[in-house]
Amino acid sequence: MTLPPRVVVAAPSSGSGKTTVATGLLGALAARGAAVAPFKIGPDYVDPGYHALAAGRPGRNLDPVLVGPAALPGLVVHGARGAELAVVEGVMGLFDGRIDADREADGSTAHVARLLDAPVVLVVDARGQSRSVAALLAGFRDFDPRLRLAGVILNRVGSPRHEEVLRSACAEVGLPVLGVLPRHAELAVPSRHLGLVTAAEHGGAARSAVDAMAGLVAAHVDLDAVSALARSAPATAAASWDPADAVGPPVEGRPVVAVAGGAAFTFGYPEHAELLAAGGAQVVTVDPARDESLPAGTAGLVLPGGFPEEHAEALSSNTALREDVRAFAASGAPVHAECGGLLYLARTLDGLPMCGVLDADAVMGPRLALGYRTATAGADSPLAAAGETVTGHEFHRTVTTPRAGASPAWRWAGAEPEGFVAGGVHASYLHTHPVGRPGGVARWLGHVGGRARGDTDPRRPS
Repeated sequence: MTLPPRVVVAAPSSGSGKTTVATGLLGALAARGAAVAPFKIGPDYVDPGYHALAAGRPGRNLDPVLVGPAALPGLVVHGARGAELAVVEGVMGLFDGRIDADREADGSTAHVARLLDAPVVLVVDARGQSRSVAALLAGFRDFDPRLRLAGVILNRVGSPRHEEVLRSACAEVGLPVLGVLPRHAELAVPSRHLGLVTAAEHGGAARSAVDAMAGLVAAHVDLDAVSALARSAPATAAASWDPADAVGPPVEGRPVVAVAGGAAFTFGYPEHAELLAAGGAQVVTVDPARDESLPAGTAGLVLPGGFPEEHAEALSSNTALREDVRAFAASGAPVHAECGGLLYLARTLDGLPMCGVLDADAVMGPRLALGYRTATAGADSPLAAAGETVTGHEFHRTVTTPRAGASPAWRWAGAEPEGFVAGGVHASYLHTHPVGRPGGVARWLGHVGGRARGDTDPRRPS
């Protein structure tokens, strides 16, 4: 197999318009009948939701820090199966990545573009610039000669005269202008303390926002030129990532794994569900804001991240499901909760009753906790063996009191122990990517399979 035609949408800095351009490209190309595969660099969960609406297929993350750089080409082949080309949205500025990492492997957009051997289109916020944009482009083009900066999309251009001057500046450094987005067409998508409101929460307005982005790009970007640029990427050989190969032999009996979804729990990776299914589980979605019981026969429960703090009243009002989850956890069944899932299992969230599985209370905190963490498992659990080291990502503004239980989920340098391990429950703020540790999924499924069989002490080697 080979990597599909592909293009990376990057920018000099955050806030330049990458999401508008990438989402608009996906929607505009799809509207012309092209099958396009969407990807987002980094651990971001929000942008892929808009990508999925635009492309009509799952938005997937490409994060070499969480899954390892060698996995990325195979993930692109897997995610782009049946697509004509892939559009990859970058993260932050082109060369911005994990600060404490080796500069050659920092998880930046440049790092991923090199791994995929993909041409880069730079989205430049042109407000307040004229000929100076030539110097900016020359610097980004020459900073790393291994990258192919192949074109520019000028954003927030104020007038025809402004466009003329900017085009002349781009010509000075030999970079083609692939599109010019006018300033008056600025689009607004609701945001909150952790970024954009997710597409699942935004409902019909999200569809309208995506359509507006697609219309803007279709009117002001040369789609044929972008498609040709994607096709200019070399046909690099890469074996497709396969969830069945990654997770190993499936558990018997097709046990039911309930995965929380709905508006409150949107922070998950599609590969997680694919690994669970390949590992023998029946994956069933449950909406904790609406459904009054876990699915019949549930043997394992996954509570991913999201924004439960924004839906606390609805979650708290659903007393029937809260009690069902509490009883399920008390029975010793495997429960994997990350970030938002941790909040849902707490005793209270901003004063409102939650499931009460954990002797902890959660409230909004004074600052954002954000960054990659190299963590060590603090105790044996269905998810990890004590002492196992993982790379994860923290992204939240809430805090729990206490921060950890008697058996913490994780420990990492520079911080107190974090999270809770009790019975079959593993609850923590730390997000991990299952592609980076499929053995953890297999271990967890071993406990789920044992639960489905009625074992009192199910074990599966890690």
